[in-house]
Amino acid sequence: MTAKKLAFLENFYTDVTLYIPAEPAAAGVVSAVAEQVPLAKATPAEPARPTPPPAAAPILAPIAVAPSRLSSQPSMAFSKPSAGLERLVAKELVPVASPAPAVAAIAPVAAGAAFPATPAVPPVLLTPFSVLGNNMQGVVLLFRMPHEQFLRLHRNVFLNKMLQALGYVMEDVLLVNVEAELPVALANLRKELAAADIIAFGKNLLDVTIRNTQIYEPVQFPGLGLSYLASATVDLVEYDVSLKKRLWPGLQRMFGKA
Repeated sequence: MTAKKLAFLENFYTDVTLYIPAEPAAAGVVSAVAEQVPLAKATPAEPARPTPPPAAAPILAPIAVAPSRLSSQPSMAFSKPSAGLERLVAKELVPVASPAPAVAAIAPVAAGAAFPATPAVPPVLLTPFSVLGNNMQGVVLLFRMPHEQFLRLHRNVFLNKMLQALGYVMEDVLLVNVEAELPVALANLRKELAAADIIAFGKNLLDVTIRNTQIYEPVQFPGLGLSYLASATVDLVEYDVSLKKRLWPGLQRMFGKA
């Protein structure tokens, strides 16, 4: 590296001339003076010293400008180190508060306000049913079928003959249609009608008899004051002689006709 280039680099980075290229005749004197007194701070009262050669003048001219430019740039960009953080907070972090309404909307769901309360009663107590007849003798015929078919059931020939064989007519009994897949609750039936003898044409029609009854076998529930007999659906028994033969003995035992 040449002496001129070294002088330029020292001025550029330190703003102080540490080394001045000198004439060959006075190199020792120039070196001693350059170490003690910077060139930029020399005064007329100081002893005369050799000046840089004319070739160094074009190099020193931009050096006086470079330090001021370098010192001004950091003062503009980094005079306030937290300025970038403040801009980030002002422009980016403030909109983050917008999801607050979504949190407020979830609160009612967490509190259970958006969901219906669980019924305090078993589902079977909510099973709807429709009624047809008078139930003068406490006999109930239980079905599960479409409502239109149920409305025509009191004219069914098979049912009328069956009741006649037991000593009843259609006006003596009550027809009940279970309008759900769940069985109807005996407690609900007895709130609206007298039910002492129940003949069920179908399965899973009455809640208290699901697990302790068999088809065509009459069952007595002394604690409930109830007698119960399960049969196949009426549309099957009506046209099947073998099913009628299985049903009739059970009816006789249930009503004391045997």
